[in-house]
Amino acid sequence: MNLFSQDFVWWITVIDLPAMAGLFWLIWRTRQDSQNAVDHLQVMLDRRSEQFRDALSGFKLEVAKTYASHTDLRDLETRLVNHLLRIESKLDVTALKAEAVKAKIDS
Repeated sequence: MNLFSQDFVWWITVIDLPAMAGLFWLIWRTRQDSQNAVDHLQVMLDRRSEQFRDALSGFKLEVAKTYASHTDLRDLETRLVNHLLRIESKLDVTALKAEAVKAKIDS
């Protein structure tokens, strides 16, 4: 008997080689599809990142145009504090008057 019998050679030729070629083609095709999908995702990610940067730049510009500056906020805070201090002094005077009236009533 030969080392490789006729049936064994037939099996390799008819079944194994086409099956291996099919598996090789399937693996190669899957790798190509995966690479194409990764490339597509990379392009989409780059495009979306660019859109995000543009939107963020536009928002920053809008904020810079419409929102109050630090000096405006400081001026407003100073005005509010001064007004609250005037109210506080008026309340102190009213409280002193109320104490004086209460002291007259108690005596």
